[in-house]
Amino acid sequence: MGRRRDRLNKRLARAIVTRRENSMTKARERTRREEQIQAILKQGELPYTPGVMSWLSGQLGKKASRVTSEDVKSLLG
Repeated sequence: MGRRRDRLNKRLARAIVTRRENSMTKARERTRREEQIQAILKQGELPYTPGVMSWLSGQLGKKASRVTSEDVKSLLG
């Protein structure tokens, strides 16, 4: 094959390896972040910091301005 195809194949192979390595790191980071945020939720009350409100919004599927304390309690279960 040509040089161009060889470079493309090497780049694709390298991307697969990198994606596999990064996905493991990101999974650990997600669990660590979730534990941190749940600890913050148990300590405080509304309004939370923007980062926590963004996470809550994603978990509950509603805008951050629409999140209520009942929603937070139901999420913590």
